[in-house]
Amino acid sequence: MGPWRVKKHFLAAPDLHDLATVLDAGLKTHFQDVTAVVAPCPDLRAPPFHLASRGLSGNQRIADVGGPPNLHPTPKFDRKYSLLDLMSLMEMSPAKGFVLGAGAGPFHVLGVNTELMPNLGYEAGELVNLTHFAKVDETTGKCVCDKIPSNSTDCALMANLFGSDGSPGDVIKIVAKRRIGEANFLAAIQQTLRARYGERQVSMGGVFLIKRGKASMHVMPDFSKTPLDMKDSHKWLRFYEMEAPMVCLTVFHSYDPGLALRMEHTHCFSDHGEGGHYHHDTTPDDVEYEAYLNTASVLYRIDQPEVGN
Repeated sequence: MGPWRVKKHFLAAPDLHDLATVLDAGLKTHFQDVTAVVAPCPDLRAPPFHLASRGLSGNQRIADVGGPPNLHPTPKFDRKYSLLDLMSLMEMSPAKGFVLGAGAGPFHVLGVNTELMPNLGYEAGELVNLTHFAKVDETTGKCVCDKIPSNSTDCALMANLFGSDGSPGDVIKIVAKRRIGEANFLAAIQQTLRARYGERQVSMGGVFLIKRGKASMHVMPDFSKTPLDMKDSHKWLRFYEMEAPMVCLTVFHSYDPGLALRMEHTHCFSDHGEGGHYHHDTTPDDVEYEAYLNTASVLYRIDQPEVGN
């Protein structure tokens, strides 16, 4: 695996209080009831989050690794990544670190293609690996979501990661109920940020809960036996309507400075066996989101495919 090419891009993140003001006003056109404030991050190790570290603060950074071109038209099976190696490429402290996000699972470990919910932290030599994966049961056609074997810290093909020291600290807290706009939760945030900040890139990551309602999510089946055209990938994916409560790990950007970024990537897991790649809620009148997000000050584009994604 590797060595991978790395492009480092510094970001001028807005002040959290400014961000909260912008989001609180802008999201009102998307949700009937919404508030965005600066608040202390709850202990994300506790229920209902079940994350591998306490918070989202300290040396926040984002990595965009590989991308969908590594899946199309045929999978690039040499794109096997170690999350620990990626954390090193993100110049994270060897003493303490935490990553969360969305990616493709390690087919070389699990035996099939899967969705991955990276959720990995370490401190003082102790590793906490609470990463989940979702796959399609090819016999029943149903989604299966479970924890990855604790000794696997790999992913494959693509990953979008938010990294930090995992320390407690202030974050953006958003509570949104009853969607009245067409955009999904993340797209509504992105649109609000673009309207205010334009080409000043705002890159964020963190966790949100779908506390009520249902959502459309996809799970990749095992690799296609024939070449797969990107424009036909929706026909290949398996879509499911999944029930709250869901824990969703997200990374997103308001602007791409020319790095072929995946502008938003969110994977969700649950304790009731459902999980996958978030698309949108399907019950706008009933949905309730609760998000805890932080900004990144540096972006790492790792192993960017030669073709755009």
